[in-house]
Parts: sequence; structure tokens; C-alpha cells
Amino acid sequence: MSAAETALIGHVPDPALHVMSWNIRRRTFALHPRRADRWKRRAPGLRTLLQTERPTLLGVQEALPDQARFVAEALGGAHDSVGHGRGPHGGGEASPIYYDAERLELLDWEQRALSDTPHHPGSRTWGNLIPRSLVTARFRDRATATDFLALNTHLDHLSHRSRLRSVQNIKELVTTSALPVVLMGDMNADLESAPVQELLRGQALADTWAVAAQRESQQWGTFPNYRAPRLDRGRIDWVMVSPTVEVLRAAINPTRHAGGWASDHLPVQAVLHLPPRGGSA
Repeated sequence: MSAAETALIGHVPDPALHVMSWNIRRRTFALHPRRADRWKRRAPGLRTLLQTERPTLLGVQEALPDQARFVAEALGGAHDSVGHGRGPHGGGEASPIYYDAERLELLDWEQRALSDTPHHPGSRTWGNLIPRSLVTARFRDRATATDFLALNTHLDHLSHRSRLRSVQNIKELVTTSALPVVLMGDMNADLESAPVQELLRGQALADTWAVAAQRESQQWGTFPNYRAPRLDRGRIDWVMVSPTVEVLRAAINPTRHAGGWASDHLPVQAVLHLPPRGGSA
């Protein structure tokens, strides 16, 4: 695809909920970054895609503070966000959750470190060299009166142990929640990996791509690294949901802006129906 002028999913009418997870690739501090990786080159495409697709709920990974502000501006005034940098003082890369505040009422939220000391920001105990975090937010959907839990994360790219311990921690939150769950994230792990299999084991969560009633794209690998997407590369970016959540549509967005790729990852999208309050889908 060329410039993002035609939405792959776009605005969806209530009570459907459009969810997107996207690793937007942190702005590099390299003195001479490769041309495709330059933020000034990528930013216009990111803005165009977000304004075209108009997700109700967006989980972003690798956002530095200026990039997080850029995403907020691209989404427009109706969207708010929660989440901050993963460092000990709230700086550095973040995995914020953006949401349409006219549709979703924020009830509470929390950011925790993915470590044995989750309430110590920046802590690292599972073998990862850099801090990893999880943002959780509880929302009330004004269209359905349903409360649900949204989670967004970015797992470690080097340590298998850290990824596995992280998903075990996340799964405990999911299985102990009485609410429907929407999990967004760059897991740095594909379908056959132990971390993803752990998340899907026991039917606590479902892969939106696998259970969608309709798919709006081919099953692209989600990390093409500024190259044309390929079908023989795994999905490492995910939207997962509780089994009570109905998945109407799913997509992996291969849109390329006229100036180049907006990120080295592709956005993952899903259209959901939350179960009615007090009921099931």
C-alpha cells in the first residue's frame, strides 16, 4: 500500500471498539542513523496512519517523551493517555495507553516494573539489562456500560527468562481479574514461543487474529524492519483478549507512507465487542 489515505479499518461505530498495538520505534540518538530510521522522515507517516485508522484504544511501545506527545497530538484532543517512562524516575522509553476519553471513562491505572519488585520503578531482576514495565488501566465503556482492563507492555528482546517471567506475571493479573481483558504489546516472541504459548494456555486469553470473524489483511510478519512485509516472518506484536470478548475483525497494517515506513514494526489492529455489563458475549 502507498500513503495512508484509505483506512484498513478506520472509525468503527458504537458499540464496536477499535484497538491497536504499535511499536513506533524510539527516536535514535545515533550520529548518522540510517535514512529509513530517521524520526523526521517517519513521523509524518505515523501521524497519517493514526489519523486515518482512528483507534479507540491504542497501546504504543518505545515512545520517548517527545514521541509520546507527538502521538497524543496526532490522535487529537479527544484522546488522553496514561503511562510514563520505564526508568527509575519515570523517564526514558514508555509504553503508554491512549484512549478516546469521549468513549472510555478511565477508572484507575497503574504502571509497574516487570520484576520481583514491581513497585520499584526501573527495577530489573529477571535477567533483562534494561527495565521493562507494564501499564494497566481500568475503563468503563460508555457505549456498553462494561468495565474492562487494558494492559500494554514491551517485553525484553534478549532475555528469554525475562520474557517468560514477565508473561507469567501478566497472566496472573489476567486470571485474577473479574473483568474482561485487552492485552496489547510487543512481546518479542512469536506464536510458537514459550512466552506466547504461556499467555494462550488455559484459554485465559485468545489471539485476536486467530479468533476474528473477519481478517482485513494477510498474516504479515510484524517486524519487517523497514522492508516490505513478508508472510514467512512471525508475529511478535499482539492484541489478545479474554474469551468473553467477541473479535469482529483483525488486521496487520502494511501501509507505507509516501516518505517511507513509519516504524520498523507494523501496527496490529482488532475490532472488538465487549460483553454486556454483567453478562458474556
